[in-house]
Amino acid sequence: MEDTVIGGVSGAELRQYIERIENLEIEKAELAEQIRDVCAEAKAEGFDIKIMRQIIRMRKMKKEELAEQEELLELYRRALGE
Repeated sequence: MEDTVIGGVSGAELRQYIERIENLEIEKAELAEQIRDVCAEAKAEGFDIKIMRQIIRMRKMKKEELAEQEELLELYRRALGE
């Protein structure tokens, strides 16, 4: 296949990037399905998926960021009288 260059854009190079992105999108969909399957298993065992997802979000955070969020949450709760 001959490489066509139009306006400084290589068709072959562009095609490679697009195909890589398409393949990654397929992998992402497959991973999302696997995550749903694991969540379904955990739910069937009685675990609360919403809480599990919250823990996962928290574990991704930096310790300082998490501490700040927890402090603000506590401050807001006290302000509301909770």
